[in-house]
Amino acid sequence: MPIVSQFYGIIVRMNFNEDTKHHKAHLHAYYAEYKAVFDFNANILEGYFPNKQKKMLEVWISIHKEELEALWKTMRTHNDFFKINPLQ
Repeated sequence: MPIVSQFYGIIVRMNFNEDTKHHKAHLHAYYAEYKAVFDFNANILEGYFPNKQKKMLEVWISIHKEELEALWKTMRTHNDFFKINPLQ
């Protein structure tokens, strides 16, 4: 699962072929010992994320929603990926 972005200790990854579990476009976020799966509306589908980091990730997702959707399609159709700028 490639790293799509990293900022403030948060690591964002996206899997190439994992549509059976959540049945929708999503990303995996990691911070210290926490991990969660988010959809592109910043809803947690699975796991837990500390509130401060969750709010940062929500902002990042809202800023990069179109890029995330494009990346999801690129990964599905071309088995390729690109990085997305971190939250600054």
